[in-house]
Amino acid sequence: MRIIATALTAALAFSLGGCFGIGRPRTAAVDAPVARPATAAPAAAQQKFVVAANRQAAEAGMAVLRKGGSAIDAAIAVQAMLSLVEPQSSGIGGGAFLTYFNAKTGKVEIFDGRETAPAGAAPTMFLGSDGQPMPFAQAVVSGRATGVPGVVRMLATAHGEHGALRWRDLFDDAERAAGKGFLVSPRLGRFLAGKSPQLATDDVKRYFGTKGGGFVTAGTRIKNPRYADFLERLAKRGPDALYTGKTAEAIVAATTGGSLPGRMTLADLAGYRAVKRAPLCGNWRVYIVCTPPPPSSGVGLLELLAILGRTDIDTRGPNDPQAWYLFAEASRLMYADRDRYVGDPAFVTVPIAGLLSPSYIADRAKLIGPVAGPAPAAGMPAGTVTAGIDSTLEPTGTSHFIVGDAAGNVVSMTTTVESFFGSGRMVDGFFLNNQMTDFAFAPRDAQGRAAANAVAPGKRPRSSMTPLVMIDRGGKFAGALGSAGGNAILAYVGKSLVGAVEWKLPMQQALALPNLVAKGDGFQGEVTKFPPAVLSALAARGVRVQPGQGEDSGLHGVIVRDGRIDGGYDPRREGVVLVE
Repeated sequence: MRIIATALTAALAFSLGGCFGIGRPRTAAVDAPVARPATAAPAAAQQKFVVAANRQAAEAGMAVLRKGGSAIDAAIAVQAMLSLVEPQSSGIGGGAFLTYFNAKTGKVEIFDGRETAPAGAAPTMFLGSDGQPMPFAQAVVSGRATGVPGVVRMLATAHGEHGALRWRDLFDDAERAAGKGFLVSPRLGRFLAGKSPQLATDDVKRYFGTKGGGFVTAGTRIKNPRYADFLERLAKRGPDALYTGKTAEAIVAATTGGSLPGRMTLADLAGYRAVKRAPLCGNWRVYIVCTPPPPSSGVGLLELLAILGRTDIDTRGPNDPQAWYLFAEASRLMYADRDRYVGDPAFVTVPIAGLLSPSYIADRAKLIGPVAGPAPAAGMPAGTVTAGIDSTLEPTGTSHFIVGDAAGNVVSMTTTVESFFGSGRMVDGFFLNNQMTDFAFAPRDAQGRAAANAVAPGKRPRSSMTPLVMIDRGGKFAGALGSAGGNAILAYVGKSLVGAVEWKLPMQQALALPNLVAKGDGFQGEVTKFPPAVLSALAARGVRVQPGQGEDSGLHGVIVRDGRIDGGYDPRREGVVLVE
């Protein structure tokens, strides 16, 4: 079974582990699936749908669709609202990856709105005076934490190609809500009652603080007139409202002050460009799974699916401890490779073909024994360039949403300000990202080898965001999935694909399956959601699941079943599925 991948300008052909399941071919090989025109849209594609982490944001997107807007139009409205009502996760001051299914051509397109390092950035900018990486809590709220925001320019680029309504007509709901006020949701209230370092910043205190001290709580109505004013300018001027003029000047001022000033300039902002990339796609079961290429970690997700394809996980189910053991061990192998090799392809060579070759996948899968051993090392796939051991930290912020329009076009978009409330610094009513801390703080490992994800001027930090689209072998839309969750995104999305496709669970049940994040020597997950017998059997196999990372995923997914949309939202958040 072959996997066809096109990343950047290269057209590469691989196999996803030869055969899936128990060594039996499931589907025939296909050639260049993403280039095949669709013949006719399925009935499900005529359904309009929005799946997002906040009802107000989803309704803003659906309102645009009802007016005849495209999926891209609606995505702009959703993002504008999320920046207001879910500022702890994403916003205008952040970045995103957008995977787009074009119903007319049957092609999948990638829009890369990842932030970039300022021209003045340096590999050692997150090292202290002692030459050691500075504490994350110190770096995250510094001016150095913010990369050049990318989401607005990315959305404008996508709108220029696939918009149906005027740009200026896509911000009304968010502008109105900012001016009249919105209710603090329980999840936002929970983060305001938390202990993140951003809560100590002046801007967070000013925006969310109360007269008696402390922060507003769930159910409180707050207004954001500065954001309303900015959205009015953004609607009229387009993306230049952020990348030039007074907002750009305010961003530079906000990031270049303080004890650890950043190095962003007006030229950095004015020069930002979103990147249109070819997708990385692979045959999996009856589907073609398409994800963004590096600096996204889509290659890691495809490697995970390929390794699992060498096991019998598809014959098992959610109450079988062996299924979870296989998932954990495959995850550890994938993360070892992802962490070592994935970075911005404009700066490092990512061995995509080697990581996904049949022989390499077979060799990695053979490392799964009856009992979990020490943390697996990264492999040596063909095309490997020596890379250092990675030290990147990724907090669990971010938001994912999916939009489908009446013409059958679909947006699967993961968007983030990185950590909770980004850097905690606010400009014109929105928070600035702390995406620079998604780089490796230590540019070299103990052996002196350069990290693939080291800081460099103009470089895009590695991302775990993997918004995917699935199409069938006739070029028709078949599903979409993505999640929030930092480096755990790959585990969250992989688990959900196994549940929805391998075990044929309804999407809502697949997303609700317990999260298990196996990386290095750690096995973290939702201990209370696993049956005790499963936990006991996993422990006997060397997988001792501990509480921690895994509780706060942000999964959203849809899959076409019998010609209709089966959608799901993560019950751990405040999501909603709207279908009309």
